Formats: sequence, structure tokens, C-alpha cells
Amino acid sequence: MELYKKYCDEKFDENGVLCDFTLKYPKNFNFGYDVVDEMARLAPKERAVMWCDVSGNERKFTFEDISKLSSKAANVFTEQGIKRGDRVLVILKRNYEYWYVAPALHKIGAIIIPATHMLTVEDMVYRINAVGVRHAVCTLESGAAEKLMQAKEKCPTLEAVLTPKGRLNGSIDFTAEVDKASDKFERVETKASDAMILYFTSGTTGYPKAVMHDFTYPLAHIITAKRWQCVKEGGLHLSVAETGWGKASWGKIYGQWLCGCAVMVYDFDNFTPDGMLAVIEKYRVTTFCAPPTVYRYFIKRDMTKYDLSSLTHITTAGEALNPEVFKKIYEMTGLEIFEGFGQTESVLMVGNLEHTRPKAGSIGKPSPLYNIGIVREDGSAADAEEIGELVAFPKEDGSHHGVFMGYCGDDKQYEYVWRGGFYHTGDTVYRDEEGYIFFVGRADDLIKSSGFRVSPFEIESILMEHPAVLECAATGIPDKNRGQAIKATVVLNEGFEASEQLKKELQTFSNSRTAVYKHIRKVEFIGEMSKTISGKIKHMDFREKAIEPYKRSVNYYETDKMNVVHNSNYTRYFEEARIDFMEKTDCSCFEEEKKHIMIPTVKLEAEYLHPLHYGDTFEIETRLKEFNGVKLKFEYVVKCGSRIMCKGKSTHCFVNEEFKAVNLKRADEEFFKRLKAASMMK
Repeated sequence: MELYKKYCDEKFDENGVLCDFTLKYPKNFNFGYDVVDEMARLAPKERAVMWCDVSGNERKFTFEDISKLSSKAANVFTEQGIKRGDRVLVILKRNYEYWYVAPALHKIGAIIIPATHMLTVEDMVYRINAVGVRHAVCTLESGAAEKLMQAKEKCPTLEAVLTPKGRLNGSIDFTAEVDKASDKFERVETKASDAMILYFTSGTTGYPKAVMHDFTYPLAHIITAKRWQCVKEGGLHLSVAETGWGKASWGKIYGQWLCGCAVMVYDFDNFTPDGMLAVIEKYRVTTFCAPPTVYRYFIKRDMTKYDLSSLTHITTAGEALNPEVFKKIYEMTGLEIFEGFGQTESVLMVGNLEHTRPKAGSIGKPSPLYNIGIVREDGSAADAEEIGELVAFPKEDGSHHGVFMGYCGDDKQYEYVWRGGFYHTGDTVYRDEEGYIFFVGRADDLIKSSGFRVSPFEIESILMEHPAVLECAATGIPDKNRGQAIKATVVLNEGFEASEQLKKELQTFSNSRTAVYKHIRKVEFIGEMSKTISGKIKHMDFREKAIEPYKRSVNYYETDKMNVVHNSNYTRYFEEARIDFMEKTDCSCFEEEKKHIMIPTVKLEAEYLHPLHYGDTFEIETRLKEFNGVKLKFEYVVKCGSRIMCKGKSTHCFVNEEFKAVNLKRADEEFFKRLKAASMMK
């Protein structure tokens, strides 16, 4: 039974490719009633969930089972005082309880907050206090419940913790309560515009943000499931994702059930490629989605050892797919990987959809759900092959289904990502002449070398073709001549040992395939990649490690009202080591008569390690203060090597009497016209 047809209008081109998509739904749409209970009414005995674990245990749940269990759980939650709008933390790993806990909370109108069991006590405390969590459902496995009970002591809003299959001191046995609860639950009136689910982003920079989606979020995943993952009615879809991450919503419940497809749940703690491949073979999985890392491990283990003939379609998202992986998987399975792109804040934004031919290395073309654009920093449209930021414009009617409704407790950040009237993803891409979009990276991951912007993904894709490389990360390190030089950090495959000879071999392998400004200048071998708890490589960690030697104390000068020069020593931190401030500092001052007040002027000369780009800003930190309400003046000269990059005069405007942001006016505009990303000097 494909309920999704009731909630959308679709149009296709002459090749059968989806070209227009419009959602339609009642104002009180609720996934718990309108999908789960409706599927139980129309197809009660159809399989909804097939669950197994590493020990060989398995459970099958029909839509009728899920409907009844979710109603029983909703009664339990209601008895605990959970009501519409309450925020409930749910940490259930890949335990099968998740598949009726989530619909139960939807039925009540509560806001589910899925989270991973890998959170620390401090992580839990932050999340609970940040959004005012009152109740939590938590697995007893992997020490998650113990950590949560410790966190509870620091969280005044958290009233109760429910734990399936038993109890901890102070927790409630959720399973026992569900067993004795009624499977009848009267519908609670909710609105499609209500908040339904809240995800905390992985927080690779700063604290995690609380991303909220409303009750139309499951409907926005229709394209994700039907036209990208190509799930089949009566089929079995497996997405590799823990329930604490947004990817579970993409591939383990919403779109799949709307399309009448069951979900395969493989409950494991430690991923093994052989274990996953065996599950696909045993349960005859029809469609499969996993991040590129999983496919890389599949290749190393040789997929041809398993009977994967049941697979009809495979997809990937979560990180960039290297062309070499695309090629190898096709050779082993005869299936092309259909890559897609989206965020915690969205559903599938760009993808290689059904009836299209995926292009290796491309994330595909825009989903008809969105009005996608690629823009320059000034908001103008980027040309073909030109790198820009991926953005989403509202539709003509002002709607933006599939884009989150807000950051809980942070309206200013939400306004910021919607600056200019469109949603800024913060991800850089480019579009080729055929309209295929290629992922470049997060804007702050780009390497700026010799006046060019280099995508880490491009370097990493080449290195991944070398048999010695299991994983790698390309980052920029400070270089006085190039601004940044490219460094490759590599995890080796089994059977390879780190050596100077292998470093040179990898450099030659990559450098022979790229332009000079993309050449790798340094290689480092490590045992394990630094990753977020969602499994993404943390490029920031490698950048911070690289800049450590460039943090130092520098001398600078200031003058007082009598033009007496004072020398101070101040330790400065240089973000991403983009500058080594004040290689040489010279100070002279002259008198300017204004309202009969002598205003000192400070002359600064700075050495800038990274080439400045047209339109850049930087900050000069000083302890100079206003005198009698008159703003002090300074002159600046900034050099890169012997070249004067900019110079000028400016009135010093204080922020907390310490910082000044200066707009640079480029004398040599042509040389830097390709470089528009802002660099900050601190």
C-alpha cells in the first residue's frame, strides 16, 4: 500500500524523471495516525520492521503491531505526564523499541529528540538543559542509562527516565508499563505546523544547534525514499544509521512506510563489513543506503563473496563519494551508486534520482521539492563550473517544505542562515554544463593555496585511488610563500607500513594528477581518523593541530595623548594560522589638529602569511582608546612577502574597546578575482 500518493502531486519528464513535486496534506496531518494507524487499517499484516542483532536474535513487526504498540506506548507516556509540545529525549540505538516509541510521541504531539548512546554525561546535560527536556527514554545497553542518570542530577527539568527491558535505580521499566497498557488511544489534535522532531547537530564547531522540524517533515521524505532510494512496495530497505542521527529519519521510517516498504534494522555496536553483507544476503534486502565509508570497507572485504542479487538500487550520502569507490562498487555488483546530498536541517536537496544516470563524483541535480541555487558571496548567481554556496530559495507561494522550522532557542542563528531571503547551507559546490552538481566542501574547509581555492575532496578522491590508503583528509597548513600548503593525513590499509618512501610515493601519485597549486607538500600517517560521533572526518581538528606552532607572543606599540610610545607584549591567537601578525612592527606618530585636540595616529605593518583576497576583512587588535570622545586614527600597511597587499587610513571604531574590523580595498583586484572567501585576522 503506497500511501504517499495521497499526499503529493508529481510530474515527470519524457524520460520518467521527476520534474515537479507538490505536497498536499490536511492541517492536522500526523504521521502516527495518518500513516502508521492507516497502514494498520489498510495492510495490517504487511511487514513494517525486520529486526536482527549480531547474536542471531530477530523480530518481525507488522504495521498492525506497530500501530498497537505505539498506542500502548502513548498511553504510558501520557500517564507519565507527557503532553503535546513536551520535549522527550530518546536514546535507543538500533533497538526495535524505537519504531513504536517515535510514532507514540508523534500521536501525543510531543517533540522527539533522538540522540546517540555515544554522548558523554556532559553532552547529555547540555542537550537536556538547552531545550528543557522533562522525560527521556533510554536503552540499558552500552552504559547509556547510567550516564543519563548521572546527567539527571545536573538537570532540574528532567523528571523521569524510562528504560526498556528492565530498570536502573531511579528509572521506570518501560517494557513492563507497555505490556499492561491499553492498545487504544484517542487521537490528540495536533497541527502540521507543530514541532515534531528535534535533532542536535554534531557540533564540529561550537555547541551543537537544536534543529526543529514540523509534522510535514515525514512527507518531505517521500522523494528521499521513492525517487532517490527507489524503495519498492513490499520491499525491504536497509540504511546504515543509528536512530540518534538524522539519517535514520531519511532511511529507516518515514518515507519508507509512506511508500509501503519495510525497513531492515541490523542492531550492532561495532560495524563489520562481513556482518552487514551477511544481513543483506540473508534477509534479501532490496534497496540499500550507506555512507561512502561503508562502501570502502565493502570493497576491501570483496563483495563478490556474497549473494547480493536481491539488491536493485544502492545510494549514499553523509559525506562525499570518491569516484574510485563508485567505480569499484559497480565492478563488483553491477549497480551504480546514486549519491545524494542534504543536511540535518533538510531532507534530500540534491540527488541522482530515479531514471537518471548518475555521474561519478556528482551529488546529482536539485530535488523538485526545492528551488536550489548556487551563489557567490554577494548573492549573485554563480556561472557554470564556478564554485559557490548551495542555497535554497522559497517557492513562489513562499513555502519551503523540507527545510527546518528553526533552531530551538536561537532565533538569531535562524535569521542568519536565512539572510537575504534564502537558506544558506554553508556548503560549497559547482554545477557543470549538464546541470550536475559537484560537492566541494564546507566553506571553512576550503584550502587557499597560491591564490586559488582547493577542495579537500578533490585531493582526497585522488589519494583514495591508491591501494595503500584506507582513509585520508586533506587540509591546509601555513606556508609563507603559498599562504597555505596542502597536507594529507592518511590512515593506511592492512598490509602497508608507514615509511618515508611511501610518503613520497603518495605525493607523486597525487601530484602527477593535479595542477601545481594542488600539490601535496606534506604527508602524515596516523592510526585512526578524528571523527565526529556521527562518523564524519573532523577537518577542523587537523587544521587546529597544524596552526599550533604559529601561536606566539608579539610586540606592538600604542601611544597616549601626549604621543608617548608604550611597548606592550600581548599573546594573540591566530585563527587557522592565517596570519603571523606583526612580523615587524613600526610605530611613528604625528599630530592632527581637530577641535584643538592632539589625536595620535598609530602606524602598523603586518606580515600576512596567507594571500589576502579581494573583499576580505581582518581585525587589528589594539589597546588604544578614545580620548575626550574623539576616535583615534591609525594607518595600516599589510604585506605578503615583499608585496604590499593593502594600505590605507581608517578611523578606529571600538568594539569592547579592543577590536576593529577593516574592509580592505584591493589595489591588485585582477590577481585575486577568483578568491572571495573571507579571511579573519585575530
